[in-house]
Amino acid sequence: MITKGIVLAGGTGSRLYPLTMAVSKQLMPVFDKPMIYYPLSILMLAGIREILIITTPQDEPAFRSLLGSGSAFGIKIQYAQQVSPDGLAQAFTIAADCGFLKNEGCALILGDNLFYGHDLVRSLKTAASRTHGATIFGYRVNDPKEYGVVEFDSDGRVKSLEEKPQSPKSNFAVPGIYFFDRNVVEYAGDLRPSPRGELEITDLNQRYLDQGELVVEILGRGTAWLDTGTHESLLQAAQFVEVIQARQGLLVACLEEIAWSHGWIDLDTIERRTQQLGKSSYAGYLQKLLSETNDVHH
Repeated sequence: MITKGIVLAGGTGSRLYPLTMAVSKQLMPVFDKPMIYYPLSILMLAGIREILIITTPQDEPAFRSLLGSGSAFGIKIQYAQQVSPDGLAQAFTIAADCGFLKNEGCALILGDNLFYGHDLVRSLKTAASRTHGATIFGYRVNDPKEYGVVEFDSDGRVKSLEEKPQSPKSNFAVPGIYFFDRNVVEYAGDLRPSPRGELEITDLNQRYLDQGELVVEILGRGTAWLDTGTHESLLQAAQFVEVIQARQGLLVACLEEIAWSHGWIDLDTIERRTQQLGKSSYAGYLQKLLSETNDVHH
């Protein structure tokens, strides 16, 4: 079972300038929560409690101020710095260098990706339970040119992987969540920079594919994947979250609620969080959770 996860929250976020000239992209609001709550929630839903947040030297203090040690969410958070954005696969060498990874499997999620869907937790837990090889996901998009693209043969097996191709061979993009076995640090260390000057996650996935050790799970039509890298997609993500929450009365990516449902924190911890969060609607939601839980127990 994979028990460790990395959130990659570095980069300059230049596509969102001037919004992100002073604030990390992953601290931008997506409706009522900072963006990083959404990828964190995905790792927690997969059952992962040890998490490394990789960010820039200038942004690390803000992440520490927001999330601390993770104890409020029943998880253990460490921090590391990516001094320059040299590619997604660099996350694993950074994780090894800071002592977070020691010959073990790991999940990686990008700090600006939002996932939501009915069967998502099952897919995540299946991926986390594999002890050998790598698991990535395929998600149908209208215009896959901006993503890694996976091509399948007639039997549904992975035929090829390409990074941001001008002529995509399929409509299946690879979203920003990946599960790798214990070989990942070694394989990442063997990579050479691409023509873009980056250590590409697609090259890492290709290594697993070449060895017959890559599994691709398709995320179906009932799953939403939103990438919040542009002004338009950031607004769309906020509207999506607002609609879902208003309709159901349930928060998307409420970290305390996820921790509570796993038995990782107690009601006293939620009570303290409620007081810290003041008069916000998020605090009100936690207060409601406390009241409903107390009603059940009485």
